[in-house]
Amino acid sequence: MELPDEIYEQVEQLSEQGNDLCEEGDFTGAIAVWQSALALLPPPRQQWEASVWLHASIGDAYYQEDEWQDAKAAFFDALNCPDAQVNPFVHYMLGKTLLRLDDEEGAVDHLLRAYMLDGVDIFDADEEEGPDALALLQNKGLVDEL
Repeated sequence: MELPDEIYEQVEQLSEQGNDLCEEGDFTGAIAVWQSALALLPPPRQQWEASVWLHASIGDAYYQEDEWQDAKAAFFDALNCPDAQVNPFVHYMLGKTLLRLDDEEGAVDHLLRAYMLDGVDIFDADEEEGPDALALLQNKGLVDEL
């Protein structure tokens, strides 16, 4: 199913506005804009492809704000959307979020899923936390050391 053109264009415009706010460091503003975009999606909202990246963007912004519980909720919402189960970014960010919440078992599960979907690339793209997240999997013997 595809969104009607009018709704799709509005969602795209709001998404870009949210991205701009995020780049400026206004994560709270970005979240509000992306939530407005989500509200435009016809129910059930989780059926639309746009809902994956909107929820993931919201989760990422919450993560940047150190709002771990809100980030976790947003990433789990994303996982209920089309094709999210094969989205390495959603799994990677959820894994990092769960680590912040001291849920190592859940974190390892999602980090390993991200690894299985995208290999080491997703960890390499995150220069700050990627090496530690990958080391967690390596120390547990779940992935080979590189």
